[in-house]
Amino acid sequence: MSVRELVVLGTASQVPTRHRNHNGYLLRWDGEGILFDPGEGTQRQMLRAGVAAHDINRICVTHFHGDHSLGLAGVIQRINLDRVPHEVSAHYPASGQRFFDRLRYATAYRETVELIASPVARDGVMAESASYTIEARRLSHPVESYGYRLVEPDGRRMLPEKLAAYGIKGPDVGRLQREGEVGGVPLHAVSELRRGQRFAFVMDTRLCDGVHALADGCDMLVIESTFLDGDEHLAADHGHLTAGQAARAARDADVRHLVLTHFSQRYNEPEEFERQARAAGFEGELTVAHDLLRVPFPKRHP
Repeated sequence: MSVRELVVLGTASQVPTRHRNHNGYLLRWDGEGILFDPGEGTQRQMLRAGVAAHDINRICVTHFHGDHSLGLAGVIQRINLDRVPHEVSAHYPASGQRFFDRLRYATAYRETVELIASPVARDGVMAESASYTIEARRLSHPVESYGYRLVEPDGRRMLPEKLAAYGIKGPDVGRLQREGEVGGVPLHAVSELRRGQRFAFVMDTRLCDGVHALADGCDMLVIESTFLDGDEHLAADHGHLTAGQAARAARDADVRHLVLTHFSQRYNEPEEFERQARAAGFEGELTVAHDLLRVPFPKRHP
């Protein structure tokens, strides 16, 4: 059975707190695991969350500030120590190649796993598989930063009553799906479009075109809300979002499930982030993330 869920490993911004580790998020997508922004301490948070190195197929780094990337050294070495049997791809801003190389080879270890470095230099599709396409969009931050978006291909949902009406059953159902027609009955006559699911990961940024493009129509949007609305001037100065700004972007993009994270250490009342997000008009499912939380992916639209 396919599993799609977000495992939250850390939710702090630049400074970790007693209750919040630096960033780290694992998206379980069917049989794959995509690790986003492994900050310092990610390897230990993985242990606490029940995430193994074998679960990681792809690593996506939005930018090279420490709270989003210092954990790379430990994670990469653990992947090799545990002799992960599959290749692992790593995506990160091309302008930060020197930082990636330094973290990858921060200390001595034995390389046993093929790590494919795939730097991001422009907006667009980075990789495709049978179950998703992953693309990047440039964000607005003092250093080059990219957000990521997964899109599942659209499919078809078979309609049992239509199949019965045409007398199609057993092996013919599979043949119809493969070949598009059986006995003169086209696939579209006994099925309906099944929209592919969408996920976006948006970290350190001001509001910009990239935020809106990544969020558009997402079933789940994981987005930074470093500041509360009263500190909007600080957010703009440092290249971040407030809770209200993140929520309005999600509202305008018809996001189904909004996950707020990356909180400044100046705040200790997470319920205020929820209150401001609701006040901004977001009416969908809303999660204010905390460390070690597991967030199930929304079920498909009926």
